[in-house]
Amino acid sequence: MATRSHDAWLVDLDGTLYSPLWVKLAMAGELALFGWRALPTLRRFRQEHEALRGEFESNGQLILEQASPYLAQLERTASALGRSREQVERQVVDWMQNRPGKWLRRFARKSLLEELKAFRAEGGRTALVSDYPAELKLAALGVRSLFEIVVANGEPNGPRRLKPHPEGLLRAAEQLGVPPERCLVIGDRRDADGEAARAAHMSFRLV
Repeated sequence: MATRSHDAWLVDLDGTLYSPLWVKLAMAGELALFGWRALPTLRRFRQEHEALRGEFESNGQLILEQASPYLAQLERTASALGRSREQVERQVVDWMQNRPGKWLRRFARKSLLEELKAFRAEGGRTALVSDYPAELKLAALGVRSLFEIVVANGEPNGPRRLKPHPEGLLRAAEQLGVPPERCLVIGDRRDADGEAARAAHMSFRLV
């Protein structure tokens, strides 16, 4: 049997386990019909995500008052729009986690999922590392069992820093008991997943 080049695959979720273009188009239509009132909240929430990513890049020692970047996004969005954090979170969970579920499975990257199944069958270790909450989307995709652990922003065991900081990847490798140099990171963004892999001294595969 051939020797594996990597003992663990650390996989991104959004844009990696599914084709993002078709999901975005489907959700854009749904938002236009039923969710136009939520658009300002969702736009601001995404803006705060990228703002936080930039802050982490420019200041590696940035410490959040909140328990996670996800909670910081909620707080900042609520403050900017003059709404409560609970109101913002309801719309974010509804439109960014629950409603996309039906489209995620339809546009899943089936070839990558088959590779993951084969890797697991051969004894490979796997983790899901995401900058957004992941459990609801993994359930919608029907692939939660493909990952031994999930390290996701906004969920228990989530990272305090966003990619390209390597914290989430290093935490996943440590929990799997696999040295960084034996890990392969699979993601859809060179500037986030790729740079995080480089910082963690891991290999990278672009989807």
